[in-house]
Amino acid sequence: QVQLVESGGGLVQPGGSLRLSCAASGSIFSIYTVGWFRQAPGKQRELVASITNDGDTNYADSAKGRFTISRDNARNTTYLQMDSLKPEDTAVYYCNAEIGQVRSGNYYEYYYWGQGTQVTVSS
Repeated sequence: QVQLVESGGGLVQPGGSLRLSCAASGSIFSIYTVGWFRQAPGKQRELVASITNDGDTNYADSAKGRFTISRDNARNTTYLQMDSLKPEDTAVYYCNAEIGQVRSGNYYEYYYWGQGTQVTVSS
């Protein structure tokens, strides 16, 4: 099995910064695209940023210029550096990863979600 564990959330004042981490562990052959999503109370989950295994990145308009996604393939860890945080960034942040696995001699690709980490931006 595969586990994705997010960390780094917390309470921060407007204008502050947080760095989220998403660590993957378990039976992993390869990690492809990893995305950070967020879900605020009463709202749908939305994509914040994503990064391919080649390092190509994609950002939601709300994240451009303030958030930076990166990954350390040797550590199976993806990061989301969040700067200039605003109250509207308050949400539970989840990572999602497309992971290749070998099971019974066959190759499969699955999407996994982490459990989420709370980010609260408030004075």
